[in-house]
Formats: sequence, C-alpha cells, structure tokens
Amino acid sequence: MSNFLTKAFGFDPAKNTVRTEIVAGLTTFLTMAYILAVNPSIFSALPGMPGGSVFTATALSAIIATLVMAFWAKKPFALAPGMGLNAFFVFTVCLTMGHSWQFALTAVLIEGLIFVVLTLTKVRVWILNAIPMSLKNAIGAGIGLFIAFIGLQNAGLIVDSPSTLVTLGDVCHGTGLLAVIGLVISCTLVMLHVRGGILLGILITAVIGMFIKDPATGEAITHFGGILSMPDSVAPIAFQFEWHRILSWDMLVVVFTFLFIDMFDTMGTVIGVAQKAGFVDEKGNIQDSEKVFMADAIGTIAGACLGTSTTTTYVESSAGVGAGGRTGLTAFAAAACFALALFFSPVFLAIPGAATAPSLIIVGMMMMQPVTRIDWSNYRESIPAFLTVILMPLSYSISDGILIGVISYVVLYALSGKAKEITPTMWVLAILFILRYIFI
Repeated sequence: MSNFLTKAFGFDPAKNTVRTEIVAGLTTFLTMAYILAVNPSIFSALPGMPGGSVFTATALSAIIATLVMAFWAKKPFALAPGMGLNAFFVFTVCLTMGHSWQFALTAVLIEGLIFVVLTLTKVRVWILNAIPMSLKNAIGAGIGLFIAFIGLQNAGLIVDSPSTLVTLGDVCHGTGLLAVIGLVISCTLVMLHVRGGILLGILITAVIGMFIKDPATGEAITHFGGILSMPDSVAPIAFQFEWHRILSWDMLVVVFTFLFIDMFDTMGTVIGVAQKAGFVDEKGNIQDSEKVFMADAIGTIAGACLGTSTTTTYVESSAGVGAGGRTGLTAFAAAACFALALFFSPVFLAIPGAATAPSLIIVGMMMMQPVTRIDWSNYRESIPAFLTVILMPLSYSISDGILIGVISYVVLYALSGKAKEITPTMWVLAILFILRYIFI
C-alpha cells in the first residue's frame, strides 16, 4: 500500500501519514467549497446557463484539475473555477462588453490551450523564477492577508462602510458572533496542537450555528435542506463554443485579459502556498512548478468544455497545508470531496461562511511568516515588497499586488542607479505590466 501511495502521490511513510493527508484534503475542501454555491449564483445572471448545470460543471472541473494535481504534480493543492475570473466572465465580458457566454467560454478554452504551450515550453516557470526573493516573500505574506480578509468578510466581521469603505461588523449577533466563537475554538485547538484542529474547528462551529439565529431572517445560521440530490446535466452548457469569432480583436483582448489575470493569480497563489508547505528551495525556486501549472492549464480547458470559467489553483489550499498536507494524497482527498458534493450538496452547503472563516484567518496569520525574511532596511527591496503585501487585500486582487510590486521594484532600482542589477526578464515584465494598466 505504501509503495502505491509513494508512486501515485509522492507519499513518504517516514514523513507523512494517511490520516493527516486526508484531514488536510477535507480542510482544503471545506474552506473552498463556497465556490460550489457562489459560481452558480454569479452565472445565474446569464440567460441560458441553468444554475444546476453550472453547479455540476463547477464540481467536475474542480475534480479533473485537482486529480491532475494529485497524480501528476503530487502536490497538496486544490483547484476550481476562480473567484474574480468568474465575475470578469459574467459581468465584464458578457454583461458589459455584450458578448455571449458562448464567446466567453471560447476565450477560456483558448486561454487554457495557450497555458499548456507556455507550461510545456517552461515560460511560466521562467517568469516565476525571475521574480526576486523579496517579492516572493511578500507575495506569500500578501496572500495571507488576502485570505484572512476573505474570511473576515465571509463571517460578517468586516462589512461595507459608505464613509470608510470597510468597518467592523456586528460581533454580538448572528454570523459575526458565530465566527468569533469559531475563531476562539479554532485558535485553541491550533495552540494545543490538536491534529486536524482546523477542520475540527470548522465542524464544531457549524454545529453551534444550528443554535444561533441570523437576526435578518430569524432562522438558524446552519440548517439542513436535505441530504441527497442527483447532479444536474451539463448538456445545456457543455461544448458551447463560438468558433466564428476566434480571430476577432475582441477575442484577442478577452483572451489576453483572462490569460494575464489567471497567470499571476495562480503564480502568486502557488508561491504563497508552496512557501508555507516548504516546497521552495534556497534560491526561491518551487519544486515541480511546471507540473503544478499544467494542472491549472488542463483544468481550465476542462472547465471551458464543461461550461464554466477559468479553473485555477486555490489560495485556500493553504488551509490544508496548515493542517499538515504535503503530498498529492491531500489533493486526491479534496477531489473526492468534490465528487461526493455532487450528490450531497444540501449537506456541504449547510456549512456557513462563518464556520470556515476562522480557518482562513488562522492560516492567513501563518502565511505572514515570510515577511521576517525581507530586508526592511533596504528600501529598494522593502518598498516594492510592502506594496505587494498591502495591495493584495486592499485591491482585492492577488495579481494587482504582484503587478504593482514588480513595476515598483524595477522603477526604484532604476531611479537609485542600480538599473544594471535588473534582469532582462524583470524589465520585460515591468513594461508589459505598465501596458496592461494603460490599455486594459
């Protein structure tokens, strides 16, 4: 059995345990399972895309991509249609630019095919390795703040404010109260080094949610709407492509934007989670990064064929890493959970965002550790690093944090008379990023 696990998932019996890997996969799944509810909700704005079909496509694309990650890359990362990319698909490409969802799916397919080529030629790895170590450390920390911010929002602990953009929510009632209780429970379990403490905290918090009412509805925050349901067919949205417009200017713009956002969102996520998992060597290079990127590319192609938006590596994978996941078995467990979710959607949807939020907050804290490796006295390094960290949560975009970080790094080095120390790759990236902001 151990030989099979080693060959299939990169499992090392001397370092890994089956229980820890499976618990880590469950943890990752629970922290990212919201996409199964959110994605159909977003796509419901488009006529002709039934919510049930989108739900099934979302789960299937996550399963396919995550299995590739498990067996090929052998890393504890899970994938699913990306947040932000789905909103760009629906609200920008379709509702603002006026294109059909078939046009948008075609753009996603082309993007996935381009990613396969870029991965096979190792262009993505080349770009990844060209990023300075200070920015790589900043990216990991920035993602930590970003996912903690997502957790705070999901729990209602941070809410909109017309005067200050964001403010503290109601922590004494409803989801805010449940999240605070969950945070105390999860922190306690983590401090006591309880195995699977993050997952256990999610489950305990969800159960407590059955006894706390939402002030807005008067109903319990956690409630079951059933147990079993057969998945809807993807036939209405699968393989619905618009081939006659693949050479148009609009297609070029949309494909490039999808490509750009996905490349650097995935790159930032992989850097951050890989650092947390210990997959980064002393030079800052990530082990088997080309295999990780290939899983992302194949998942995107599969998602487009099934009828959903770009599939990407999820930053919530860091929750599973925080629970001890280090091999492809973690990813396999997450994929298995997505498969079960196809039939048990009423059960997993009963776990509220307030129950998963504490795990995101705790893991976000854990991911801040790389900032200690940044030389804060060297302003050429520390200013771009700081901008990278702070802009990810404030712009609500991993890619924007990376882009501004790279641009500022090149500009500050050039202005301080150190232009010769800037690699050609960083010059090219900085110029491309500036053009991106000018023209897109």
